[in-house]
Amino acid sequence: MKSGPGKGDGTRSLRDRLDLRSLSLLGVLAVLVLVGGITKPDEFLDTSNLQLVLTQASVIGVVTVGMTFVITSGGIDLSVGAIVALASVWATTVATQDYGFGGILFASVAVGLGCGLVNGLLIAYGGMVPFIATLAMLASARGLALQITDGNTQIVEVQSVLDLGVPDSYILGVPPLVLVFAAVTVIGWLVLNRTTFGRRTVAVGGNAEAARLAGIDVRRQRLYLYLLSGLCCGIAAFMLIILSGSGQNTNGNLYELDAIAAAIIGGTLLSGGRGTITGSVLGVLVFTTITNIFALNNLQSDVQQIAKGAIIVAAVLVQRRTTRSGEA
Repeated sequence: MKSGPGKGDGTRSLRDRLDLRSLSLLGVLAVLVLVGGITKPDEFLDTSNLQLVLTQASVIGVVTVGMTFVITSGGIDLSVGAIVALASVWATTVATQDYGFGGILFASVAVGLGCGLVNGLLIAYGGMVPFIATLAMLASARGLALQITDGNTQIVEVQSVLDLGVPDSYILGVPPLVLVFAAVTVIGWLVLNRTTFGRRTVAVGGNAEAARLAGIDVRRQRLYLYLLSGLCCGIAAFMLIILSGSGQNTNGNLYELDAIAAAIIGGTLLSGGRGTITGSVLGVLVFTTITNIFALNNLQSDVQQIAKGAIIVAAVLVQRRTTRSGEA
């Protein structure tokens, strides 16, 4: 007697779809590299330009790792860009810089965690919709960042921080920021795929009520997830300080859109219950490479945004078809 497909078959089918998506993104990335190599071979394939692409991808990439966890749980965080801005300006005030490297790093991470804590408390225990709570944080954090800077750029004068952004600090030709991104990616992948925290995150995103009945403290889990997102924003803010050598209230502009878009095209389900760190990282690299190619070819930013929008729409449509075929 034949037995029907069991739970294991469904899990393998899901993994197959995620692997196919990752392979597809690798193919897209390969095509983009080919296009860049053909249109601007001397500039695009130059070692310094490739290092620049990876460095730029690293900052938004760290934010995207945190966003992937939040979206997987069925939430959203619209405040990540504003949190990065607030953390960067708070960490580069004259008072903070007096404490040197450790002071700047601590301030960046502390502000990120503080904002994440507020988001988590409002959503998990205050009962606010994630969209509204994080939108309020976006406005508040941007406003506070502007108030701190008074619209001015805060220059970093701590040499040990600035030294991390120069070629002399590269390890075997790899910028330190890229190594930080790689470490965050590996840790994020392990936590999401190999720990009970990751399994609880997926369970909450798939069916919060079922997760509660299974003994998971859904509210506490959501609080932890927004803390995680805030932590990633704090780390990204410190990386941005190293990269730019300054703190500005305009830092992190549209990071929330880029992070959400990268996670979605990578295969993380917008409605929750499914997430992939590998896909999100590939999504970040795809968008960063597109931006670099457009810049080298002197194409206007509006064309770049249109291209990103088209990619997002296509990714969501593919997600819907994939989800329906999985339910069939």
